[in-house]
Formats: sequence, C-alpha cells, structure tokens
Amino acid sequence: MSGERGRKIKSVLDAVPPGALVDSKWLNRHHVADSLYHDYAKRGWLIRLARGVFIRPDSTFDADQPLSWQAVTASMSMIMEMPFHVGGMTALGLHGYGHYAQLSGDARVTLYAEQLPGWLSRIKVDARFEERSLKLFADPVLGVEPLNNPGFRFGGEAAFPVSNPERAILEALDELPDGAGFDQLDKVCQGLAGLSPRKLMALLTDCRKVKVVRLFFVFADRHGRAWLKHLDKSKLDFGKGDRQLVKGGKIHPAYRITVPAKFVTSGQESDHA
Repeated sequence: MSGERGRKIKSVLDAVPPGALVDSKWLNRHHVADSLYHDYAKRGWLIRLARGVFIRPDSTFDADQPLSWQAVTASMSMIMEMPFHVGGMTALGLHGYGHYAQLSGDARVTLYAEQLPGWLSRIKVDARFEERSLKLFADPVLGVEPLNNPGFRFGGEAAFPVSNPERAILEALDELPDGAGFDQLDKVCQGLAGLSPRKLMALLTDCRKVKVVRLFFVFADRHGRAWLKHLDKSKLDFGKGDRQLVKGGKIHPAYRITVPAKFVTSGQESDHA
C-alpha cells in the first residue's frame, strides 16, 4: 500500500470514531473512491450495513444486534452533517419526560427533515424512525438546540440536534388526533411547569398551523401554568371559524376546536354542529 494511500486511509478513519456510521456520499466527498471504500470493507476497517452505508466497528460491534438509534443519529449529525433534528414526543422524552415517551425497544423516533437518507430504513436499529416535514414552522430551526445530555456522544460533544421542550410540545400537538393521543399529551403538559414564555411566544408566532396554536391553549388553560399569563394571545393567529379535529367530540368554547369531552370545562361544552 502506497504511503499516500495509507495517509488517506488514516485521515478518513481518524474522522470516523469507532461505532460511527458513514455513507458513500460522505466517503466520496472525502475523496474516497468506490473501489477504495470497498477495499476498506474487505480489510474490516469498515463494515457494510446496507447498500451505500458503512460502520467503523468498535470492540462491541455485533452484526446480529440492532444499532443504537442514538449512534445512528449522532453519525448523521456530527459525522455526515445532515440537516435534521429529533423532535416531538422523542424530544420530550430526551428532556426528561421519558415515562411518557419510550426511547428503547420498539420505540418510535421522530426525525424532522427535508429529506432523510434512503438507507435509514434498510439498517437494523433498535427503534423505528418516523420522518416528519419541516412545514410546521416558518423557521425550520427555531427552537432546535444541541442536547445537553444525549444518550450517545462522540468525542464528548452533544450528539444530535433536538427540539427544545417548547418546540417539541407543539410538534407533538401537531400529531393529534393520532400520535401520542390526548391523554398522554395531557400528562406531558401537566408537567411542563418550567417552559420559557419568551421561547413559547416566538414559536407560537412562527407556527403555521392554527390547529396547533388552538390546541396548545386548550391544554395550557387546563393546567393553568404560571407562564401562561406572559403569553400575548393578541399577537397570535388563531384563524377564524370552528375546526373539527375529533369526531363525536365537543367544541371548545374558547378555542373553537373539537376535542374529547373531558377537555372541555364542565358546564360550558356544546355539541359540535
């Protein structure tokens, strides 16, 4: 092996920590031709997981075991620099609401992106990735922050971008009436005492869906958090007219959206026309 080729291999492998994934596009960008990374695979420096994606194995790698979803997303963010973030109920779980959002086993991990790599659905992972668009907010990265204490790290750095709790709850509400469900989100909202009204106002103002803005205040009013009095509803777009979200539900008297009857204050409910 020539000295130049050996230096190229060392340079590439130094950029890929043990346990990290890279795809063929990343390798090509780093001037590694197809024939060369296939040679890496033959030598065991990289292991092919599926067409176009490889892992640099560490001492614990077992081809029969699923990969950690945190390792996959960390690789996508920190190594391959793909634009995406972890959001919704997954983000809420990472911020300490894990008793409401499972993050192992048959977990669902919600990723927000314009487009995720095709190989993501072809590798064996300990969770199911669910792709969501970035259309909920005008600013696709507002409220997206590095996670302070992720379940996986490369080099001591935050492993992947995650919605802050203020953005994550709005993303989760956007999933209703499917997704986590009203009762599960009600329990989450009950625990959101420490949200930032400044961050909430920025996100609610930037939110493109009237449904989400209305639902947020249905839950916020229900639990009467201290930050609620710092939100200026006059600056928000609540839209016009009634919105039917739940068949057979009740129309909320203040926010004019149908929700399960238990989420309408007793004595004020009215049947949805």
